[in-house]
Amino acid sequence: MKVFIQSVNFNADSSLLKYIEDKVQGLAKFHDKIIDAEVFLKVQNTSDKENKISEIKINIPGSELIVKKETKSFEEGISIGVDSLKRQLKKSKEKLRGSLSI
Repeated sequence: MKVFIQSVNFNADSSLLKYIEDKVQGLAKFHDKIIDAEVFLKVQNTSDKENKISEIKINIPGSELIVKKETKSFEEGISIGVDSLKRQLKKSKEKLRGSLSI
């Protein structure tokens, strides 16, 4: 699976990029037909501590799954987002299995 990472208005360091790549690649265990993943990292200019926006988009045949999280750190946002996507991928795969067994 190809993972595209874009950081908006800042340069993400290599350790963050590696962390994201590893986490997102782990989603392949939950759905075998993932085409690719796009990750967008944005920093909002607000006084809030939770100003880091992590958005993950997973493309699977026939649909795309999107998760957007606003957190204190990108690592936290990616971790929560990946957990959420695991549930969505499992649900999507069950639907696929259900429609095939009819």
